[in-house]
Amino acid sequence: MGGGSWATALVKLLTEHLDEVHWYMRSVYVLEHIKHAGNNPNYLSSVSLDTSRLHLTNSINDAVSKVDVLLFVIPSAFLEKELENLTVTLKDKTIFSAIKGIVPESGQIVGEHFHDHYDIPYENIGVITGPCHAEEVAMERLSYLTVACSDEKKASLMGTYLKNHFIKVKISDDIIGTEYAAMLKNIYAIAAGMAHGLGYGDNFQSVLMSNAIREMKRFIDRVHKMKRNINNSAYLGDLLVTGYSTFSRNRMFGNMIGKGYTVKSAMMEMTMVAEGYYAAKSAYLLMEQLNKKTKIPIITAVYSILYQGKDPKKTFEKLTEKLD
Repeated sequence: MGGGSWATALVKLLTEHLDEVHWYMRSVYVLEHIKHAGNNPNYLSSVSLDTSRLHLTNSINDAVSKVDVLLFVIPSAFLEKELENLTVTLKDKTIFSAIKGIVPESGQIVGEHFHDHYDIPYENIGVITGPCHAEEVAMERLSYLTVACSDEKKASLMGTYLKNHFIKVKISDDIIGTEYAAMLKNIYAIAAGMAHGLGYGDNFQSVLMSNAIREMKRFIDRVHKMKRNINNSAYLGDLLVTGYSTFSRNRMFGNMIGKGYTVKSAMMEMTMVAEGYYAAKSAYLLMEQLNKKTKIPIITAVYSILYQGKDPKKTFEKLTEKLD
């Protein structure tokens, strides 16, 4: 479900292995264009799609009723709005999420949201994360995906549907940790963009990212402590590619803020949703609720700029004194 860059890239990968893929998106225009032209006119338009294996629909109930495994690839801010139209039950489905954000209505990551509000057991919930940008998948550059699920067989099966000669897949049992990492890295990418927009150079960026991965570890350990190596690609790798890449919309959003754009004007100029904007508020409030002693200076700085109207230059000057 979804019609953006990641949805397009994942559909391309899935149709290489599956005879039929049901693809739901709201836009009838885009669906009709894909049927006749074989590409998504709005995102990754250079990617050719095998329409003989695609069942395209703008009915969410039609899509859900005909499959056993669902893959959600829409901005987290719009997830609950889409699900409001659902009359078919999700309880007998396996759900994988490639959504890297917080559901605003619940303040939860997607896996927790499905578990708590739709009674989906965790063994039927999986996460697909990076480090990976859809644009490089479209260019068939070597990329790595992480598939996480408490049921290893389901994770491995999904992995076989995604991998090919330029996609390598790693399996993880850390469904909560990898999804929180995918959410948090967007906040740190906004911070990296802000720093760039303010004129900080590579030397500071390296310190910012070094502190960000340690802050990420403190945060994830607080919400879901288990044995994990935070330096693995699903955590550190995904942080780096999002923080440094020119494809990163969160970094782009932060860069605009650093250069003097207001939050509203930056959002209006961007064509895609910067998930980190919503994540910053949810992450900050969650840590306030759980443990005020957990040190999250980068998240706090981003939150204060985006939601409290604090001056980016002065905020980053104070932040530099807290990093090491």
